[in-house]
Amino acid sequence: MRRVVVPELLDSDSGTPQEVEGSLADLRMFNRRFGGARAMIALLREIGEKRRLTNIDWLDVAGGAGDLVALTQQSLRRFAITVSPVIMDRAQSHLNGSHQNICGDALALPFRDNSFDVVSSSLFVHHLEREELVRFAREGLRVARHAFVINDLIRHPIHLALAVAGKPIYRSRITRHDAVASVRRAYTVDEIRRILGDPSTGATEISVRTFYLYRMGVIAWKAKLSTI
Repeated sequence: MRRVVVPELLDSDSGTPQEVEGSLADLRMFNRRFGGARAMIALLREIGEKRRLTNIDWLDVAGGAGDLVALTQQSLRRFAITVSPVIMDRAQSHLNGSHQNICGDALALPFRDNSFDVVSSSLFVHHLEREELVRFAREGLRVARHAFVINDLIRHPIHLALAVAGKPIYRSRITRHDAVASVRRAYTVDEIRRILGDPSTGATEISVRTFYLYRMGVIAWKAKLSTI
């Protein structure tokens, strides 16, 4: 199945405030019921265990209203991992006041080197073309002390059929368009491996896991910082 770039309506807030809010509510549903939160919990837990972190400073890029952050934060407490999140999004209208928020550009993160333990994104990288994704990974690894994380869709014909079949349950006209567009422009696991394998990203290792309902979880590891 060939990747096709179809503009997504939520990217440009192309709808009424009610339609935008409905689409954000649909995203919350996807994260709760269709694997988004489960994947992020597993990925941060893996980083915490491998790097022996019980407190994780976490920058979630394109995190919107922070629903995924809240679910992840709550669940990780069961594993004795405390998460301190900052949510960044390009649009103030996508954020709310429940977490520390900042507006910014994912391709030029407004933070110093090694500012967070982990930099992540969910349902964002399929919006980027190859060169943009390399830049985002490079920026994420610059700002992260340990790892850059991708939680996103996998492009597959069955996934596309499911996105179409789900239209009756979506709250918003925006979602009915964007759910299908997102699958069509998503990457495959092999494509992500090749893109993040670009030496300019600075990753020392790439690990990829697949999750329920065509989700991929990617960790681009950064070399351990010297403690000297």
